[in-house]
Amino acid sequence: MDKKAMYKLSYGLFVLTTKVGDKHNGCITNTAIQVTTEPNQIAFAVNKMNYTHDMLMESKVFNISIISEKADFELFKRFGFQSGREVNKFQGYGKLGVASNGITFIKDGTNAYISGTVSQTVDLGTHTLFIASVTDMELLPEEDGTVAPSATYEYYQENIKPKPQDIKKGDTVGTLQKDEDEQGKTVWVCRICGYVYEGEDLPEDFICPWCKHPASDFEKQVRN
Repeated sequence: MDKKAMYKLSYGLFVLTTKVGDKHNGCITNTAIQVTTEPNQIAFAVNKMNYTHDMLMESKVFNISIISEKADFELFKRFGFQSGREVNKFQGYGKLGVASNGITFIKDGTNAYISGTVSQTVDLGTHTLFIASVTDMELLPEEDGTVAPSATYEYYQENIKPKPQDIKKGDTVGTLQKDEDEQGKTVWVCRICGYVYEGEDLPEDFICPWCKHPASDFEKQVRN
């Protein structure tokens, strides 16, 4: 069985945002789809380890900002590689808006947002599947009036995410040059977010601390 076949499925990329009281939070997800037109419903899955998951279980309201090909890696670092339990992900970040439901949405590197209310949840073990009714939605054109294409997961891998050879353990993704001391070392690189685990063997039960993906999403590499 070739597990790489799963990567041929077509995925978009999104920032899911919600709030509880005065607390706003958001995370990256790649599983939002429209499931019915009448009534207009969407579905998306969220890892239970995400703080946004817990907040959404309580609030039942959200926005999904659709990431476009204009996005840069800062968007993914901000909403995908840190926890809202520890930081305010929105503080000092780019262009933001507030939808009619009172929840923040992202204007930088996105082409639309969809607001909704959760109507059903399905327990998927590590994730929860949320099924929701759409309550509002808007396009977010560029300054020239055009709407940028949506970024697929494949586009993110090829054009937005820094290449693994530019990443070293314990450092900010995509900001470092290779070091002679690193040459010849065996590392495991997460295909999803670029996190680097050093060592000859990667534990089978290892979970990426950044994107929460399992060991099966890591690729073995040797530093050149």
